Amino acid sequence: MTISTQKLSLAEYLAYHDGTDNRYELVEGELRRMSLGTVQHTKIIRFLDRKLDATIAQSQQPWVVLATLMGVQSPRGRRWDTVCIPDLVVMIADQYEGMDGGAVITLDQTPPLLVIEVVSPSTQTEDYRSKRVEYCVLDILEYWIVDPLEQRVMVCVLEEGSYTDYVFTGDTPIVSPVFPTLHLTPAQIFAG
Repeated sequence: MTISTQKLSLAEYLAYHDGTDNRYELVEGELRRMSLGTVQHTKIIRFLDRKLDATIAQSQQPWVVLATLMGVQSPRGRRWDTVCIPDLVVMIADQYEGMDGGAVITLDQTPPLLVIEVVSPSTQTEDYRSKRVEYCVLDILEYWIVDPLEQRVMVCVLEEGSYTDYVFTGDTPIVSPVFPTLHLTPAQIFAG
């Protein structure tokens, strides 16, 4: 749902607050209120957040995982800015700690290591198409499309400038170049 007809710049978006707890993405200068996810959607995000956080701690990587808390500026749009808020972002901890202002990784900053989107009926097309292209252009090493509708996890791995897709279902272990020690299957994710 688009909220305003007035176009906002990135700076205006970062300063925007409507006095509510609503969260908004910025799509070519227009605010789009993010809908609440289903209980299953929320369980999947919480499960992955805990699992990735534990794996980061165990491997002693200098990373942080952020669930629905970090925006990523998109290269979409020529005149107006676009900011996506992925379901999960894994980034370098020092970069996160050093951020001032809004919680948005801008085009001039180091991209996240991993971005995860959990598909819902209202985001299916965007998660599989436009966000996939945008995250690839941003050189995000890995993009997961966790699809409870299809009961599969697609891991898009950046290889030679484009994403190669690896699809995992059921009890097949997910292979992740960013998280090589991760022991996880789609069945575990969808059980939440």
